[in-house]
Parts: sequence; C-alpha cells; structure tokens
Amino acid sequence: MIRLAIADDHAVVRRGMRQIVAEGGDIEIVGEAADYAELVALLRRHACDVLLLDIAMPGKNGIEILKSVRALYPRLRVLVLSMYPEELYALRALRAGAAGYLTKSSAPEKLLEAIRQVAAGRRFITPQLAEALAERIADPAERAPHETLTDREFQVLRLLAAGRKLSEVAAELSLSPKTVSVYRARVLEKLRVRTNAELARYALEHGLIE
Repeated sequence: MIRLAIADDHAVVRRGMRQIVAEGGDIEIVGEAADYAELVALLRRHACDVLLLDIAMPGKNGIEILKSVRALYPRLRVLVLSMYPEELYALRALRAGAAGYLTKSSAPEKLLEAIRQVAAGRRFITPQLAEALAERIADPAERAPHETLTDREFQVLRLLAAGRKLSEVAAELSLSPKTVSVYRARVLEKLRVRTNAELARYALEHGLIE
C-alpha cells in the first residue's frame, strides 16, 4: 500500500484527490495539509511514501516548500500537482527536487499512474515535458531570458507583471520592500527591460501571466 499525503489549500481539490485515490485501491491517504505549517506537522506525525504538493500554497511558496521538505525528508518522493502549465514551473520543480510534475487538468488515471510511478522510485514526466527537456539539453543557448531567473526572482517577476505594487509583493512574499526592489532590479537587468510596463509585456508574450 502506497502511503500518500496531500498538501493543497483548497478543500474541494483535496476531496477530489481522495475520491480519485480511493478508486485506485492501492493508495492510502495518511493525512492532508492546507499550508506549510500543517504539512510539517503532518509529516512529523505520519510516515508517507509520496507527497502530492500543490505549487501555489498560501504564505510560503510551493518551490520553497518543496526544497524545505526535501531537506527535512530526503527520501520522501514529491509529486507536484499544479494549475500552472508545465512550461511555467515543471523544470523549476524538478530542479528543486520534485520526482514528477502534473497539471490539475490531467485525467484521474494519469494522477494514479504518476503516484505509482513516483512511489516506485522513478520520475514522472509527460511526453511534452520530456521533449522540452531534450530541447534544453540539445541547445541550452536557446533558453529564454526568464529561465535564467532564480525561483525568488521569478516570483517577483510574475507578481509585478500582474500589476502588484512593491509593498504588495513584499507583503505576499514576507520580504521587505527594499529587498523586493533589489529583486526587481535584477529581474529588469536579466530580462533587458526598463519598466514594469515592459516587464508585463514580456510576461504576457512568454505566457508567464494570463
């Protein structure tokens, strides 16, 4: 029996995951968490084989949660489940230690397949992601400028491009406005843009925001 923990801040999503997993017959859900604090407490109380982690958790960013969990439990296999398309976060999640990445629009049987594959010690990536990885290896020089950003810089980019003020970004990321300003300067330099308007245009053109 595969022991599974679910970390997602939406109760409806967690209920849906429970229903899908129940159909599998070989997976037991040991607990659920709606934020990072609950997740840490859950992992302390229960041993599990796979963590199903939403990348858009409140407070602490999903990539940061992934890194923290992997540092605390290096043997734990983490399957990232996200509403964001693969091209936006999958490579970052894999680099941060995820064993697989799946979008929430995937079919239920694909989720069960991913959980089983990850629990067996293998990585789960879709054919589309495998193709993207192959292209990245074949020609790393073709990477878009935003792919050179750190995870924190990427967070700042998406929030600023969505129209958030520095103070709002600082509050959401639990940083000081001065620190966010430093990240903003780095992002502008790496993307070779000068203003927030140009930043937003870049993000829209590359599908980084809706």
